[in-house]
Amino acid sequence: MQFYGYIGCFDEEKIIGTRFSVSIEMLCDIGNAAIEDDLNQTVNYQAVYTLVKETMQERVNLLETMAERISQRIRTNFSNIEKMTVSITKLNPMLAAGGALDAVTVTIEN
Repeated sequence: MQFYGYIGCFDEEKIIGTRFSVSIEMLCDIGNAAIEDDLNQTVNYQAVYTLVKETMQERVNLLETMAERISQRIRTNFSNIEKMTVSITKLNPMLAAGGALDAVTVTIEN
């Protein structure tokens, strides 16, 4: 998933913003959903996208904070998730010391 957002500690990041990529991996019990062909018994990736999009509109200082918020909101809505990995990549992050980075990524597992 890709979004434009305002995650960062520097004033410029809070005003200008930048692009982010979010990747989520989930280990879920999908046995009944597969047998019954029932979307209500699995994790609806459309709903996950909407949750992530809404969360990414919030302004926070740290990628770690955003990753944790995304994880909590998804788990609140889908009880069949056994394990989840959330990775957020900030593309072309600003550096106070100058220089350039292509990207920086934070990954949490829970």
